[in-house]
Amino acid sequence: MRGIMVQGTSSDSGKSFIVTALCRVFSDMGYSVCPFKSQNMSNNSYVTEDGLEMGRAQGVQAEAARTEAKVFMNPILLKPRKDTSSEIVLNGKVYDAPCDKNYYRTFTMSKGLETLREALAHIDKNFDLIVSEGAGSPAEINLNSAEIVNMRVAKEADIPVILVTDVDRGGAIASVVGTLELLGEDRERVKGIIFNKFRGDISLFQDAITLTEEKTGVKVLGVMPWINDILIEGEDVMSINWNKKPGSELGASLNIGVVKFPRVSNHTDIEAFCFEPDVMITETDESTKFDTLDAIILPGTKSTVLDMKYLKDSGLADKIKQFSARGGHVYGLCGGYQMLGEQILDTNFKDNEILPEIEGLGLLPVTTSFAGTKVTKKKSGKTVHPYFQNELPVRGYEIHFGETKLNAAKEGYYPLFELDGKEDGAADRELKTAGSYLHNAFHNDKFRNEWLNGIRRAKGLPEQEASDTTSAKEKAYDILASHLIKNIDMDYVVKNIMKPGEVKK
Repeated sequence: MRGIMVQGTSSDSGKSFIVTALCRVFSDMGYSVCPFKSQNMSNNSYVTEDGLEMGRAQGVQAEAARTEAKVFMNPILLKPRKDTSSEIVLNGKVYDAPCDKNYYRTFTMSKGLETLREALAHIDKNFDLIVSEGAGSPAEINLNSAEIVNMRVAKEADIPVILVTDVDRGGAIASVVGTLELLGEDRERVKGIIFNKFRGDISLFQDAITLTEEKTGVKVLGVMPWINDILIEGEDVMSINWNKKPGSELGASLNIGVVKFPRVSNHTDIEAFCFEPDVMITETDESTKFDTLDAIILPGTKSTVLDMKYLKDSGLADKIKQFSARGGHVYGLCGGYQMLGEQILDTNFKDNEILPEIEGLGLLPVTTSFAGTKVTKKKSGKTVHPYFQNELPVRGYEIHFGETKLNAAKEGYYPLFELDGKEDGAADRELKTAGSYLHNAFHNDKFRNEWLNGIRRAKGLPEQEASDTTSAKEKAYDILASHLIKNIDMDYVVKNIMKPGEVKK
């Protein structure tokens, strides 16, 4: 197979960013490129056009590669439910087996390996190149006998490896040398090293490059600088940069608080606000000064019941209700929407394993019941709430357990959207309190702008035109690719490491 694999000396070394950049660079060269990560662990998921679930990072990388996201790009997704177990999503659907201490004994070398090989065969047949991403570190020697995400992928695909290390966290040279020492015979697959997240004068780092090459015998392909002004969606909660935004030097006039739940998921719903020059996002917890906020967003969560309990136990529930009573804007996304309601029922323990029910915030006249199967589906439709003078088109996706019903007898509250012919969400007349199951609602530029303009008017600020997030994201991919070309020896990568061959017709 033609391609390359990017592995890291640790988690959060920047593997996803490098893969994203490579996808755009190779796409610019005319190749059909397939991003790939055999096994991802993240609660930040992506729903494909055919209603299947995969890791968000590979969805973003597919955008950079200018190809449609498909589940074979991330055939195994592990979604943590608690400290010792996860939900397995296999080829886009929930797999009827727990990911617990027996996962490496019973799954990876049977069903997992079979799934990996099927995905690689499909990619080899349909794409010019694969750009694969590892997970964590390939030097986790306690897991190597049963892993299916690092060197085993490189061997199955027979592709070379680039090793990425994070300079900013310190110990980068030791991490590289130590990782290679622990790889055994697999170290022969490592054909290049990238130092990532470097800050300062690059001339001061030349000795480090020379020393690394002398110690390892592996070429240093280059040094990527610390980049904090490129807005690309992150893989998981570790990658959230809550205050990351272009144009922040102009000064933000709106401060939106986002509750960072212990089990937060699909946080990329929030990242569209980073394209708004006058908006600042503030991580919100019990220590936050709520009188500095103009709006509060409750994002998605892996457990609505347990994170609702967190709101109550921490005192945040009372603070949010007080904020709403003072006229503040509150919006709930998916699990956050469920929390805005009056009651959350989980008698079948679909959402958690402790509480069969819990009171919500009582800010919307809705009740949620957990039953049935998981919903994962792309959605499109329009606004139907009377707040909107003109219907606005919206699209996004749903991914949730539970059904939420609006109390029709409660006056002054209306459905927010009509999605695929069905009503969804709820809001008061002035859209001060609103929520919906629609993920990526705020990635719809006109809808996000209407909501923000309501907050601007409440503060006596002028309305703004909608930002174009699609163009901004494409620009971000191009800028990231330009950084890679500038700082990494891509000629060496193509000619000496990958030898990519001809473009398929």
